[in-house]
Amino acid sequence: MDKSSALEYINQMFPTEASLSGVEPLMQQIQSEIRRVDDSILAAVRRQSNSGTKAKEDLAAATNAVQELMHKIHEIKTKAEQSETMVQEICRDIKKLDFAKRHITTTITALHRLTMLVSAVEQLQVMASKRQYKEAAAQLEAVNQLCSHFEAYRDVPKIAELREKFKNIKKILKSHVFSDFSSLGTGKETEETNLLQQLSDACLVVDALEPSVREELVKNFCNKELTSYRQIFEGAELAKLDKTERRYAWIKRRLRTNEDIWNIFPSAWHVDYLLCIQFCKLTRMQLVDILNSLKEKPDVGTLLLALQRTLEFEEELADKFGGNTTSRERDFGSDEEADETKNKNQIVSDIRKKYEKKLAMHNGGGIDPDKNKDSSVPDAGFNFHGIISSCFEPHLAIYVELEEKTLMEHLEKLVQEETWETEEGSQTNILSSSMQVFLIIRRSLKRCSALTKNQTLFNLFEVFQKILKAYATKLYAKLPKAGIGIVAAATGMDVQIKMSDRDERMICYIVNTAEYCHKTSGELAENVSKVIESQYADKVDMSEVQDEYSAVITKALLTLVQGIETKFDAEMVAMTRVPWASLESVGDQSEYVNGINSILTSSIPTLGSLLSPTYFQFFLDKLAASLGPRFYLNIYKCKHISETGAQQMLLDTQAVKTILLDIPTLGKQAVHGCCWLF
Repeated sequence: MDKSSALEYINQMFPTEASLSGVEPLMQQIQSEIRRVDDSILAAVRRQSNSGTKAKEDLAAATNAVQELMHKIHEIKTKAEQSETMVQEICRDIKKLDFAKRHITTTITALHRLTMLVSAVEQLQVMASKRQYKEAAAQLEAVNQLCSHFEAYRDVPKIAELREKFKNIKKILKSHVFSDFSSLGTGKETEETNLLQQLSDACLVVDALEPSVREELVKNFCNKELTSYRQIFEGAELAKLDKTERRYAWIKRRLRTNEDIWNIFPSAWHVDYLLCIQFCKLTRMQLVDILNSLKEKPDVGTLLLALQRTLEFEEELADKFGGNTTSRERDFGSDEEADETKNKNQIVSDIRKKYEKKLAMHNGGGIDPDKNKDSSVPDAGFNFHGIISSCFEPHLAIYVELEEKTLMEHLEKLVQEETWETEEGSQTNILSSSMQVFLIIRRSLKRCSALTKNQTLFNLFEVFQKILKAYATKLYAKLPKAGIGIVAAATGMDVQIKMSDRDERMICYIVNTAEYCHKTSGELAENVSKVIESQYADKVDMSEVQDEYSAVITKALLTLVQGIETKFDAEMVAMTRVPWASLESVGDQSEYVNGINSILTSSIPTLGSLLSPTYFQFFLDKLAASLGPRFYLNIYKCKHISETGAQQMLLDTQAVKTILLDIPTLGKQAVHGCCWLF
């Protein structure tokens, strides 16, 4: 404790003078405590001294034990080295003998194989000179295996000589095989009955040679097969678009009549598959030249006929050779197409019907899709779809133009034949022409998607947009037109639209039809985006067309409101002509109120039953927004109103309010009332 704390402690222990008598006992107690603490410190020091001495003794004992262990380890290591030296001396002679045996065995094996190689090469040389292909193929395999054992001895003169001799023999075999195959197709195979068998054996030799030999042989054979094709169809007579079908008939006939020739090739070579690929590439090049050389636009019927036959041929190839290709979607839409026979100049839809029907019947002259089908063909990812038909894509603009012309003609005809009434008992309240428009569009889409799913289909989709916009224009033009009338001018109306009950129903049908077109056009865009190639799918959009139909709906409903208000013109005039100043008593509601009630009760139920709840609500909102302020302003046009006249007008206003509140009941629709008008 510091000085101040000590003073405080003393003052606390001896606060008074009388308490000083306890100083002596306290001093004795403190001295006793000091002695006890000193004894504890002394005992602790002694214990610590004894512990340090014992720790030194334990450390010394541990050091001695480690030294003894290191000595024993050294002795063990020395004995192990002595044992290893002894074992090496014992096994030294055994290792020498083992190495000698191994070298002798290797030498004997190599000499034996060398003898076999020399003999095999000589035998192979004899077989090659005699064109013994079957035996030579087996001998080639044996020589190849024997040569693989002498890869490490390539620099040995004898081995190098044998390898060079073997290389020359392979060249001779290749020359013989190619020479024999050159006679194939010349008619020599019919004279020499064993020629086909000899060529079949030659294929075994080709398999035993390098893979490049087989590729070269197959390529030469395919080029030879297609030589006559080039000569026939590059001539002026057959190098025409309308002769396209004969090209495919030629290769089908070639594949069918030369089955004996195809059988000489191993199935793993897939010669017919590779021949068809070469044929398709060559045909595409020739068709591109024909299409580009046309001075005038090709006939649509001829163009589509050639394209259709090309698609059928590609489909047959895909079915025959399998692979990872997927079948074309031919079943878009649900409309059944009839079979009609017409000339080349008939419209595109009829041409499509004719050949789609023929494709379904699939006459026996085509390639059998199930015969010799092999999914393990080389280049299994090769897609026959579009390999030829894609060359028609840049030239299909005339097809799109004809489709547009045909669709426009159909549209004009449908609008002219439209009665602007729905069939009796119909639940949709939609004009039949709208359903027919989408029906012909779906048929057109089905036709085009079966032909192409690229730029042409997107161009046709843009034609669909034009057709639907044109139909929206037709609906818009059919709405009753507004005109300024004397009564309308007298009652404050800007325009006057006189409508009959038939006109009101027609407007409702137009609203429902526009709603149907708005919804169906969106579904049409979804269907097109699913069918068309992915690169065009993002561009497929019907929002502009849907905006057109939304505008038709809005205009139709506003026209309907104006038409109903036009019917109120006479009643508004009658209201201003009531002698409000000379009325003697308040009676029943006035005649103009009865007129308003009669107009609403005759029109609203029909409109409510024909319009959907959403559009009926919109119509009522617009009617309320117009009729309320108009009735209000019409009150100010009534001059010199007496107190009795004011009471009568109040009665009439209440009656009109009641009539308007009953409108939802009249329309049998769950809409809000119009009580906010007043």
